[in-house]
Amino acid sequence: MRQHRILEKAGVSVQRKEILRVEKINKTFPGVKALSDVSFDLLEGEVHVLLGENGAGKSTLMKILSGLYSCDSGNIYLNGEKVTIHNTKTAQELGIAIIYQEFNLVPHLTAAQNIFLGREPLLKSGNIDRAKMRADAQERLDFLRSNISADVEVAALGVAQQQLVEIAKALSQNARILIMDEPTAALSESEIEILFQTIKELTANGVSIIYISHRLQELKVVGDRVTVLRDGCTIGTEDLGSISMDEMVRMMVGRDVSRDRVRTVNTATDEVALEVRNLSSGRAVKNASIKVHRGEIVALAGLVGAGRTELAHAIYGIDKMDSGEVYIKGERIKKTTPPLSVRKGLGLLPESRKEFGLSLLLPIYQNVTQAALGKIARLGVMNLKEEQRVTQTYIDRLNIVCPSMRQRVVNLSGGNQQKVVLGKWLFTQSDILIFDEPTRGIDVGARDEIYRLIDGLAKEGNSILVISSDLPEILVIADRIYVMHLGEVVAELPGEGATQEEIMHYASGGSQT
Repeated sequence: MRQHRILEKAGVSVQRKEILRVEKINKTFPGVKALSDVSFDLLEGEVHVLLGENGAGKSTLMKILSGLYSCDSGNIYLNGEKVTIHNTKTAQELGIAIIYQEFNLVPHLTAAQNIFLGREPLLKSGNIDRAKMRADAQERLDFLRSNISADVEVAALGVAQQQLVEIAKALSQNARILIMDEPTAALSESEIEILFQTIKELTANGVSIIYISHRLQELKVVGDRVTVLRDGCTIGTEDLGSISMDEMVRMMVGRDVSRDRVRTVNTATDEVALEVRNLSSGRAVKNASIKVHRGEIVALAGLVGAGRTELAHAIYGIDKMDSGEVYIKGERIKKTTPPLSVRKGLGLLPESRKEFGLSLLLPIYQNVTQAALGKIARLGVMNLKEEQRVTQTYIDRLNIVCPSMRQRVVNLSGGNQQKVVLGKWLFTQSDILIFDEPTRGIDVGARDEIYRLIDGLAKEGNSILVISSDLPEILVIADRIYVMHLGEVVAELPGEGATQEEIMHYASGGSQT
């Protein structure tokens, strides 16, 4: 029999049914105890936030609920009845759907085709009933107030619209429990508002949502309760209306995490390590000029679409530079290319580390050395002992948490994956490092560690360019800040003393006074 609980929502007491309950879930992988007696419950029409550091067990628990993993022991109850989730098909039949941070859509199929992929309605002849498929897809898209046509190719949609297609797909499977994994990670502020309105509509219609996010500031806006996991264990469940952000952080990491400025000493010298003069690239970058000194941390701030990543790609040689000049350690680089950048000591840690920064199925040691294999080879023969020695050096230096260097990178937490990317570039002896969104998808404890690593690199004489959409992050670590708007560098600010309001003023097109 389902339990009823009193849930406080906007100051109003609401009695809600228990939809889902997991009790004492355990899961072990080789060398890792991922979950230890984890318990959790979900109410009808509730947004229940699942919070924890990378590696805390959130993803493992969600994969058990969605049928990708089976638990070693423990019980799952749905509407008061004990169930066994054998696979993803079983989860779908039980009304459980998951929307991952990386969407599972086919770009060149229409929204309707994606929504019903593998489940297309059929005519008596055995052919696909395209009219019904389109009508049913449009009905679900209209329910989400999306203004998306069922006939549009998914490739033509923005990230937020693709997310709505994913939600429509889940609703087409009669999902009553929707798991959202970092749903706002790639969204602009206006797109986040649309998502939150969609969530409100869903919960009003009885859909229950498990919401995973590292953005603490948004949790109180969208969530009802929060359950915190740490080291594979349930720490506790609290009403979001009665818990502070500091308390959530303490539950997550088991300690206080400072929000004070990490960069307390400016170690910049007069030597210019990287200089860009009047660089233009396509429509994204227009006459951009920046400097990064040796031992300095410089931040690039701006709104989505400002041209920050495109500027970094043009500097590194991924995108074509239409005009302008790039100087690395005083030497003009006439045509930048990634191999040339590497040789000159310039490393890029990309925004999408999983797609461009790592070989996920390879072990740690092969990822660390893959950009400079010549350093551990003699006459074309790899020195495996040297490769392992070097890797262990960076595991120790960067505090990469792993059972061994043979661990596949895909099984590491986001924070540890980022450290592996950093280890790779340090091994190439890159002393000018571009970090593009270095803490995206990384928990608050690991963020603090990444900030201190960046600060330590600058103190060792490395030159750092950080691209970040997280304004508090910029203010914590930057010596200087460039603000971009519509492809142009519109302001230069000191890191210490700058404010979020000031940065947003220029990022939104405000003029300098």
